[in-house]
Amino acid sequence: MLKTHYIEKKLKPESDMVDITPDLEEIVKKESLKEALLFLSSIGSTAAITTAEFESGLIKDLKETFAKLFPFKKDYSHNNTWADDNAHSHLRSSFLKTNFFVSITNGKLDLGTWQQVILINFDTKIRSRKIAVKVLN
Repeated sequence: MLKTHYIEKKLKPESDMVDITPDLEEIVKKESLKEALLFLSSIGSTAAITTAEFESGLIKDLKETFAKLFPFKKDYSHNNTWADDNAHSHLRSSFLKTNFFVSITNGKLDLGTWQQVILINFDTKIRSRKIAVKVLN
């Protein structure tokens, strides 16, 4: 059986991040899931979903790494094509991806002690991000 839930978060621009693990745990509880998969899909091409230790030092390191790998002020073809300023946002999203699987065993997310599922907004403006969560049970 396939069921869909949605998570919505408002995020600031330029690599703002939020831990969505509690939202996923709520879905597991609500659906009384024991053995299942959650397929997460961020709707939009300037966001990403990944796992990391969600703490201030690593958040800062991630933001600095994204800025080094895909800098904001660069002559990107996308920006020239669309008279836009967010090519780096699309590149960052493509690098990490907009979808993610999380497995569930014995009613718990299969995550390490210091591992959280995080949503990142790479766009240059505040965005309300919507994540579709497909429950594969």
